[in-house]
Amino acid sequence: MKAFRKISAGAAFILLLGSTTAIAQTAPAPQWPTITQEAKPWTRWWWMGSAVNEKDLSYLMEQYQKAGLGGVEITPIYGVKGTESEFIDFLSPKWMEMLKHTLREGERLNMGVDMAQASGWPFGGPWVSQEDACKYVAHKTYSLKSGESLKEPVQFSQQPLVRTVGEKIAIEKLQEPIIKNPNLQLHAFDQVRFPKPLPLQTLMAYSDKGQVLDLTNKVDQKGTLSWKAPAGNWNLYAIFQGWHGKMVERAGPGGEGDVIDHFSKQATENYLKRFDEAFKGQDIKSLRAFFNDSYEVDDAQGEANWTPRLLEEFQKRRGYDLRHHLPALFGKSTLENNQRVRCDYRETISDLILENYTQEWHTWAQKHGALIRNQAHGSPANILDLYAATDIPEIEGTDIMRIKFASSAANVTGKKLSSSESATWENEHFLSSLRDVKKAMDLFLLGGVNHTFYHGTNYSPQAAAWPGWLFYAAVHFNPSNTFWNDFAALNNYVARSQSFLQAGKPNNDVLLYLPIYDTYSTPGNALLQHFDGIAHGFRGTGVEASANEMQAKGYSFDFISDRQLLQVKSAQNTLQTGGIAYKTVVVPDARLIPLETFEQLVKLAREGATVVVYKNLPADVPGLGSLKERQAKYQQLVAQLNFSNTDKAGIRKATIGKGSFVAGSDLHEALQFAGLKREPMVDSGLQYVRRQHDQGNYYFISNWGEKAFDGYVPLQANSLSVAVFDPMTGKTGYSNIRKSGDGTNEVYLQLAPGESCILETRTTTASGTPYTYTKPAGNAQELSGNWTIRFTEGGPAKPAEVKTSTLKSWADFGAEEYKNFSGTASYTLSFTKPKGKAQAWLLDLGQVEESARVLLNGKELETLIGPTYQLTIPDNLLRKKNVLEVQVSNSMANRAAYMDRNKIAWKKFYNVNVAARRSENRDDQGGFTAAKWQPRASGLIGPVLLTPITLEAGAGAEATVQSKK
Repeated sequence: MKAFRKISAGAAFILLLGSTTAIAQTAPAPQWPTITQEAKPWTRWWWMGSAVNEKDLSYLMEQYQKAGLGGVEITPIYGVKGTESEFIDFLSPKWMEMLKHTLREGERLNMGVDMAQASGWPFGGPWVSQEDACKYVAHKTYSLKSGESLKEPVQFSQQPLVRTVGEKIAIEKLQEPIIKNPNLQLHAFDQVRFPKPLPLQTLMAYSDKGQVLDLTNKVDQKGTLSWKAPAGNWNLYAIFQGWHGKMVERAGPGGEGDVIDHFSKQATENYLKRFDEAFKGQDIKSLRAFFNDSYEVDDAQGEANWTPRLLEEFQKRRGYDLRHHLPALFGKSTLENNQRVRCDYRETISDLILENYTQEWHTWAQKHGALIRNQAHGSPANILDLYAATDIPEIEGTDIMRIKFASSAANVTGKKLSSSESATWENEHFLSSLRDVKKAMDLFLLGGVNHTFYHGTNYSPQAAAWPGWLFYAAVHFNPSNTFWNDFAALNNYVARSQSFLQAGKPNNDVLLYLPIYDTYSTPGNALLQHFDGIAHGFRGTGVEASANEMQAKGYSFDFISDRQLLQVKSAQNTLQTGGIAYKTVVVPDARLIPLETFEQLVKLAREGATVVVYKNLPADVPGLGSLKERQAKYQQLVAQLNFSNTDKAGIRKATIGKGSFVAGSDLHEALQFAGLKREPMVDSGLQYVRRQHDQGNYYFISNWGEKAFDGYVPLQANSLSVAVFDPMTGKTGYSNIRKSGDGTNEVYLQLAPGESCILETRTTTASGTPYTYTKPAGNAQELSGNWTIRFTEGGPAKPAEVKTSTLKSWADFGAEEYKNFSGTASYTLSFTKPKGKAQAWLLDLGQVEESARVLLNGKELETLIGPTYQLTIPDNLLRKKNVLEVQVSNSMANRAAYMDRNKIAWKKFYNVNVAARRSENRDDQGGFTAAKWQPRASGLIGPVLLTPITLEAGAGAEATVQSKK
């Protein structure tokens, strides 16, 4: 069956002859929230080489504003070859003038401005000293018997390493530090380690009798150990501090240099002082936020896993001396000791990156009156805590569980916004369509993200030849992209959706405990683990199974960390945090749990909360410090939980105080037993995210199944009225609702594949314009005749006009000029209004490559970006004789392929120039090429159908809950 779209309520009234009352005809339509600057999507604005000027900055920001963008995030990166004379060093006085001009233009255009706090990523630059640069730990072991002395020196020499993205160079030709070398843009250093001896941190001796001796002070400057082994067999562990050598990735001029030691407060403070110097006396008060583009120190060779004060910080936090347990740290003790010591080491690193980097940076930004946006993923820390210490947590990716880590931290800590680096790699270069991006945006919205940043938009001067300056990856959200003319349709959709998802508060029922100590205690080749959603650290665990089960069954949930759980309060049998009342917390088959966390769970249950245990309670506490004491206290708490079977098979319950623990191997059954409700719409292939407002709930609902949905949807919310909002078209109205046999409220929806809607439910009866639904009233009729196709905008050259009675891809028109063309073509057809009566007509364009702007008799109706290319035309808009015009824009691909086949230079960038996502699109140098591509389908391919339809009004002015019949 064809998917039939809704039409605007205003047009419906004209057509529904006598079907509505006079009250309904004058009743107001439901109102969209105000579209604010933050509700609109923003974009990452790549300043290539910071080769910017005021004229082009102003021009481009005007283009962005017209396209519906609400703000930009300035990220300076590598430059364009041939524009070296225009490069501006990051944070130089001239760079600051460009920043201030952008801020002034942002105020003029009502656009927000953020800036990345590095030229490239992660934090680093030429002012980062060797003392403050990221570090790693190296170790050597020695064995001695009674009476023996160590004959070899206690030394460790760092081996040379040079990793570049650009030109290759030998280590012998380089000076230390790396910033002393010329041609930094050309070489694009990723990691450099100079050969040199590393400073000894400590030398410890361990005997087979259990003795531990500190020999550090017995080693002289030449590495000679003045010590003779006492009775017994001895193993000596020497640890050394190395320079990891990670350089700022994709750095622009003036931003090249070492990455900071994220575990050092001193390193963070010294790094930020450079910004204090640059900002001194400058008016940057309208700068909204500073941004960090992910951790990404681990993607080089090895990992940064050490800091000069690590041993001191470890003892202060974990309560024992790590030096006494170096064999366990390096995996050479018993399995249990290895796991416990490494767990404590990893927790210490997590604490340091939270306190000495994230919180320190946040405090600094507050002094400048600014927020911080932070991508915590990839960090060797509990990223839920890092996100929680951030004003606007930001995520990226295509996995909804990964996305929910950022939104969960925002929800649990009461933050209004969580943001996304969006549409980074939807497809290969030049192939991504607006419909691809819409699907990506829907995933972020469904994951609870409500503040979009496209990845990204290049500053490209007006004089630059097509396709302009481009980033090495990503969808190119630039005015040179052929979809730019239709880009506003997507941006309006995102803005309308986010206007609701930034309103009210999250309304999720379950807190899903993240058992990070299980992962901290897991052996591995690397000392640290770098966390990134479920995939990195929690694959195959109970938390993955629990999250997937709840997502599939329609339970709304947020992840929560140990630190965050300690802040939760129990009130009226709910769990309250961040201004939200959750109904339960799920402990997902964790092996280990900190004593303090379990004490909090028991306390919350005593006060009336329900704790759901998936499968089993944790068996033990993690870590080594005060272990026996903590284990005894934990077992005492567990003993207080007297589980007994219930009348529900497989479910056990332990009542404690006013609340209880409920355990079961089937999480869905356990949640139901605990009184949790789900949203059954997921059974029909619909996905949702829910927020609450003072009088009800907001639902964002998306249908990305292959079939249209047409029917009633049950809602968990108790609703006496439901308003429906179509964020793509802006149409609104009150829907039909009814009570099902079990008393559940149901709302009537029509959603084509790829279509979304927003519901506003209220617990009171509302009156207003009805939402209008469509039903087919006859057979579809193909619009035939002679189409005139004019190529209006694009290149490399505009093909000649075509007249045809057969629609097909313009790339199949024969001549090379059609095969090579990327741009916009206008399809015009004159047709006679079909016979018969209809309240309205469904226009179905069939196959469209890629987006279409539809005009009828000179009146613009709608811009369609897919995946379904349909719209409803009120009958009164059709005349006896009509002219249909469809302006179709294809992708950039055919023109890009033409350029690569003909070796027309456009890839002229330093650093990554340009990366291919797929191996088949790599040239003999390993870079991207489109030369092998065949012409892609382009234009209006059809068939174009017109179907008579009837219109049915929703509840409107007489919104009442009907009984299901």
